[in-house]
Amino acid sequence: MPFNPLEYPLSLMEPILISDASAWIGHIPFAFTLVQMMRPQSIVELGTHKGDSYLAFCQAVANLNLPTQCAAIDTWLGDRHSGTYGEQVFAELRAAHDPRYLGFSKLIRSTFDQAAGMFADGSIDLLHIDGLHSYDAARHDFETWLPKMSPRGVVLLHDTAVRADGFGVWRLWDEVTPGRPHFAFEHSFGLGVLAVGAALPDALARFFSDAQENPALIRNYFARLGESLVQTRYRQALCWWLARQQNLLNNWKLRTGQSVDQISANLNAAMTDGVAFAARLTTQIDAALVEDIRLRQQLQQPAGGAAPKAQSGQ
Repeated sequence: MPFNPLEYPLSLMEPILISDASAWIGHIPFAFTLVQMMRPQSIVELGTHKGDSYLAFCQAVANLNLPTQCAAIDTWLGDRHSGTYGEQVFAELRAAHDPRYLGFSKLIRSTFDQAAGMFADGSIDLLHIDGLHSYDAARHDFETWLPKMSPRGVVLLHDTAVRADGFGVWRLWDEVTPGRPHFAFEHSFGLGVLAVGAALPDALARFFSDAQENPALIRNYFARLGESLVQTRYRQALCWWLARQQNLLNNWKLRTGQSVDQISANLNAAMTDGVAFAARLTTQIDAALVEDIRLRQQLQQPAGGAAPKAQSGQ
């Protein structure tokens, strides 16, 4: 039986978290589907950053009520490809992760090499490698963690489609795929799916078989689902910006002695009805510009005097 995406409704699930900056958002529907196909006993991620991919794995595990154990490994300090960042990134991830997934998941603050000793050989079903993306670093991570993979093991490699700025995952992908079931998505900077175990779940074996026969169909299906989430992130960013502009406008009104009505004070409306919120905000900004001009003209009048009259030209 060929791979049928309708058998995996998790691909249509709404993610709980979409961060403001992640190249992985477009692959979240496949992450949901992969967990449903594999039903892994263990998931490990190398390189988590803001957590879009890792929290997607955890969300799928929780939704399916699986006995999976999950671990995310990162220093949460950044690198030359992701850039460096402060403690806020880790704090925000913990705030999203701990209340929901602490029962089966842990965030391990460590280098990948140091954490490798925490996992027994043959113990990991699903490994996602998304650390430093140079060829040497990616190759080292793959070789270090390959013995940890179970007979059902699958490795995900992100950024397989990027060939600039010192990225070399594409080169590693070309080297490790011959002789192994594999498939590469091309959207969202590329995601390689590589079977490294000999005892794949039947559903995953069907996926690899069908993906090789109908690669465009599989790629288009998941690319379109992923693009919908990317657009959701853009809408969220726009709504946050609109709410900020409304807040600035409300503060200006208060400073100039004007009242702020209840509708304008409800910044959550930007998220629930962005179009109406934007239209209302535009009207208010136009009115505020007119009022600002009037107030500036009033301030420029001589004390106790009237505004100068325009010359008639006669």
